[in-house]
Parts: sequence; C-alpha cells; structure tokens
Amino acid sequence: MAEKEEEVCFKKETVSKLLCSFFKEDNTRCSDATLLMREMLKVFVQEAALRSLKQAEAEDCNQVEIEHFEKILPQLLLDF
Repeated sequence: MAEKEEEVCFKKETVSKLLCSFFKEDNTRCSDATLLMREMLKVFVQEAALRSLKQAEAEDCNQVEIEHFEKILPQLLLDF
C-alpha cells in the first residue's frame, strides 16, 4: 500500500462563515481568527486521522473504520 501525503485544507470562506455564525452582532469581523481556526482545524483533522490509524493497527486491521475513530474521539476532544 503506497502512502500518499495529502495536505488537509479548509476553504477560508467556509471557516469564516462557520465562525461568524456564532457572533450575535453582524458587524463583528473575524479575519485573523479565520486563519488561526483554519490551522487549528488542520491540526485537529490530521491528529484524528493519525490516532485512528494507530487504533486500527493496534487491532490488527488493514483499514481504518468509523469504529476506530469513535474509540479515539473522547481522548482527542479532551486533548484539544
């Protein structure tokens, strides 16, 4: 199985809309926060994928399943 390193990327507009949806005032700007949140989401997704892979390997599985992700999710959320 060939390993391919893919870059995790979130669209700036998507993250901006997500962040701004939580603000009560319409004139709140979140330009710098959007860049930081994109980086945080990138790290979170990469860490989730890596931990899920390690969980699958620990169970001698050839493929990562949703069950592996579900097992690592509680600790992942506590760590972030």
